[in-house]
Amino acid sequence: MFRTDHSTTMPDTVDAPMTAAPAAPATVPKEYVHKRAAEEVLLTGWEQLAEDSYRITARWPRDHRAYGVRNGHHDPMLLVETIRQTFPLLSHVAFDIPVGHQLIWDHFSYALIPGGLWAGARDTVPRQRGAAADDEVRIDAVCQDVVRRGNRVAALTLAYVVSRDGEPIATAQTRFTVQTPAIYRRLRAGKGDPAAMMAAAVPLPAPIPVARAGRAAPREVALSATDRARRWQLRVDTHHPVHFDHPVDHAPGSLLLDAARQAAQALHHQTPVMAVAMECDFTRYVELDEPCLVEVTQLPRDPARRDRVGVVLQQGTGDPSCTIIVTVAPLTTA
Repeated sequence: MFRTDHSTTMPDTVDAPMTAAPAAPATVPKEYVHKRAAEEVLLTGWEQLAEDSYRITARWPRDHRAYGVRNGHHDPMLLVETIRQTFPLLSHVAFDIPVGHQLIWDHFSYALIPGGLWAGARDTVPRQRGAAADDEVRIDAVCQDVVRRGNRVAALTLAYVVSRDGEPIATAQTRFTVQTPAIYRRLRAGKGDPAAMMAAAVPLPAPIPVARAGRAAPREVALSATDRARRWQLRVDTHHPVHFDHPVDHAPGSLLLDAARQAAQALHHQTPVMAVAMECDFTRYVELDEPCLVEVTQLPRDPARRDRVGVVLQQGTGDPSCTIIVTVAPLTTA
């Protein structure tokens, strides 16, 4: 069995006052998780446990600028972003995929264990008044169904168990393909220039009320009203500091998932809900230069009697760009 530890550590602080907030843990290089802003890097270390399995550590800030704590719970999008960061990390450090190759989502799903996102008090070090804490999580990942072209990994499935304080809190799975820059340019057919596509983005429409979307500020709302019930226009804010941390040529997957859970909340707007599970299939890019519609339908409840919502993101008259099933539970019981 392999146990190659790549965790990061911070140097000791000499004569630090006991009331000072401890420094945030060191993180993996931001290039390995495809982030420009260091504060957006959630992963703090990794190690190889066996030929096809890895353990990754992460921090969950309770004051994240987009996915902060709500009603005592971490935002499930923080879980989504943590998982999203693991597959570029493992692609680069475990499979030698060069930085600059494109990782393209095919499928993503997660399921929460009830109570798993509770942001409980776990401080063991005195902090400054008002200072926010980070919760530490562990992600165990197993690689499956690896497809290679020659010596290069071309597709990969990762299955996850996410734990905190030694207890599982979620499971997840993702499958993605890997494309070289040259192939990606051909796939994008003239739409692969991030600067040009962001400059051509459709004007940003007005958001729906923040309470209906379940968000704290208008900038975090990913939906805009249309003339039909249960249908919204996707708000693509290319200046958003999290979704567009760096220039991209299409709407990022994290924005699509955020819009889906907001649509589920809008459908149940009289009761605050949490997206306790998602199943997402990505079939086409959501382009920045044309509107994208987000439409929801109520689905039969799951075996646990939780509400389920089907979300379709559509541009033009072609196939849907993305289909997502969102399972929700009242926030007080999630």
